[in-house]
Amino acid sequence: MQVNSYDLPRLTTEVCRIAKETGAFQRREQLCFRSEEIEFKGTHDYVSYVDRRSEEMLVSELAALLPEAGFITEEGSAGHAGEELLWIVDPLDGTTNFVHHYSPYGVSIALCRGRELLLGVVYEVTRDECFYAWKEGPACLNGQQICVSDTSTVEGAFLIMELPYDYDAYKPTALYLIDALYGVAGGIRMNGSAAVALCEVAAGRCDGWMEAFVKPWDHAAGTLILRCAGGRVTDFLGREDTVFGSHIVATNGKIHQGIYDLLMYDVRLRELLE
Repeated sequence: MQVNSYDLPRLTTEVCRIAKETGAFQRREQLCFRSEEIEFKGTHDYVSYVDRRSEEMLVSELAALLPEAGFITEEGSAGHAGEELLWIVDPLDGTTNFVHHYSPYGVSIALCRGRELLLGVVYEVTRDECFYAWKEGPACLNGQQICVSDTSTVEGAFLIMELPYDYDAYKPTALYLIDALYGVAGGIRMNGSAAVALCEVAAGRCDGWMEAFVKPWDHAAGTLILRCAGGRVTDFLGREDTVFGSHIVATNGKIHQGIYDLLMYDVRLRELLE
């Protein structure tokens, strides 16, 4: 299939179908999932046969849809060798939630050309919500266009912040973020899925999300969806090129400078990230 501005909507529709089919598999498996089936990639970093089987399903379907594209996947079941087009896939974003029968969790799929995002799909399984967007198109949820909130101050903002598994590396940054935002922002929550959090910002349910030490499969799809919904995504140092970044701030755009000013009010955060 030739990728251009005219068939991206059709390609996105097919990716939504693939994501929903994989999500249906996850929904069925959770009904009988047992704790002894949990494996560990690291401390508190869970994986299971559901992650791996979901990724195999996605890779098979996406490869058939666009044979010329390579892959960046969380579980490493497929790779790339200089292809111009890359699928960026998280088969089960929110595995910790999944294994504890908690929500949210879902499937995240992005397609990029170089460092340019072409489409993004995030399917949140527990609520049967499919978020999607393509380059220069609208951001949608289950067929309805969505847009970011009108919140214009950090003091009124409802934010999502995550705490990654690598606490040895991340704890100083987490303490910094909490110190900078707790008692200043209107509210702070954690939801356990970066991909879904970005879509929550896109849908106007919350006003911003941030996390350091994340991977492209965590945020690539959600980044495009949020930008198409009118939001803004940068790294912690204010750079817009975030496809392969690891320190991400995403907002409705209206509070972005305020969040950025809080995070960078001195040199501590910059030193932690270098």
